[in-house]
Amino acid sequence: MKSFEFHIPTKIVFGEDKISLIGSYAQKYGKKLLLVYGKGSIKKNGVYDKVVKSLNDARINFIEHPGVKSNPVLSHVNEGIKLARKEKVEFILAVGGGSVIDESKAIAAGLCYDGDVWDFYNGTAKIKKALPVLTILTIPAAGSEMNGGTVLSNEQTRQKFGFINGHLFPKLSILDPTSTYTIPPDYTAYSAVDAIAHAAEGYFTHDNNWYPVQDKIVEALVKTIMESTEIILKKPDDYYGRATAMWAASLAWNGLTTCGLEGASVPNHMFAHVLGAFYDIAHGAALSIIIPAWMKYKCKDNTERFAAFSENVFGLGGPNPGKSAIEGIEALESWFKKIGSPVSFEDSGIPEGDIEEMSSSVLELADLWGIKEYSKDDVKDILLLCI
Repeated sequence: MKSFEFHIPTKIVFGEDKISLIGSYAQKYGKKLLLVYGKGSIKKNGVYDKVVKSLNDARINFIEHPGVKSNPVLSHVNEGIKLARKEKVEFILAVGGGSVIDESKAIAAGLCYDGDVWDFYNGTAKIKKALPVLTILTIPAAGSEMNGGTVLSNEQTRQKFGFINGHLFPKLSILDPTSTYTIPPDYTAYSAVDAIAHAAEGYFTHDNNWYPVQDKIVEALVKTIMESTEIILKKPDDYYGRATAMWAASLAWNGLTTCGLEGASVPNHMFAHVLGAFYDIAHGAALSIIIPAWMKYKCKDNTERFAAFSENVFGLGGPNPGKSAIEGIEALESWFKKIGSPVSFEDSGIPEGDIEEMSSSVLELADLWGIKEYSKDDVKDILLLCI
């Protein structure tokens, strides 16, 4: 393993009825916050009322910034920055899934910067300071509640960029599995795909040295996410199923699975971000389209690794690694179909005619992220496998 430092400064409060504690935990960060959330699901499932009561009981003032999209956009972030500056808020409370948390991080950083917050996303500026961010997670998938990452779409340029910065780790995240009971089946599926991608990308892209700890953690997480997803699709209010899915998603993208890995990268996210920017498709749906195509294309370059995944996750080992590898890819693709996540452009109504332009955008993001092994022909061939 290469040398590494592993530090997660986020306090996790996990369990039923923990949302009511947000006021007491928030008091140390100030008396006025910006409350960021999405399009209103937290008002339907009771989370909003619990949050408001707890904040009121703690005598914390709050200004609301609702309306975050499933792919958060720059214009809405700028509205949040303007509002928060006007109201002189001291910290941010994100109540929602990864999109809400990512936008909250952008606002927190933008409030401490005189320039355009997009500068952080296109790599022309580095975050040196950000307001504290607290989160209440309601859609487990992105892992943003326990990492320093953020993703944002620029509607004007059709770009969806992301990055990681230590200043963006939430100070506190409350994870109450009961708040996820009302997630609809499609987003339950998309969440599972996203979490699997987070766990597995480093597994498939590292330099193939011996990393048994990380590899076995990844295999266990993928199997656990699949098992818990099948449980909660059948019984949405299964507490242990929801709790397991929630915690597994957090562990999949908090840095644990890639500690010490040489060469690990996130090419599937590179492609999925472009699909999200072009078509505003749910992130997990974009990933379930990309992952099987990418695997089929890269399998020949790393057959033993794909065969190991097939055997250890699906029990599809055998004397022929190439055959086993393909069977594992097909098994994962079939599972995506089974849970209702799309596996092709056709499934999602994405036109084929944009492949040339999408390829250029993928390469632009690859350059920004330092992923260098893909030519334009490679990118186009992978996208063609998505049709």
